[in-house]
Amino acid sequence: MNASSNEPRLTLEEVRLIADLRIMHAKAYELFEIVSVIKRRHEESSIRSYADQAMLDKDIQRVDEIYLWFLKLKEEGLRLTKK
Repeated sequence: MNASSNEPRLTLEEVRLIADLRIMHAKAYELFEIVSVIKRRHEESSIRSYADQAMLDKDIQRVDEIYLWFLKLKEEGLRLTKK
């Protein structure tokens, strides 16, 4: 492969970031699909009855943290597009 010296090259950190983001996108999609199936198949009361409560609470806390981070990214993106 003969690359032009004018083409910008990604740094190792940029390549790592892109790889991490692809993994994140895949896992977010996977979590969404799993939760969708559980919601469709089971009543919320059954989920609460059979779940390990400590683990469910931890999962909820983790998803809340992720949600807040995504909101921050969204707000920053909206702010940048308004400039």
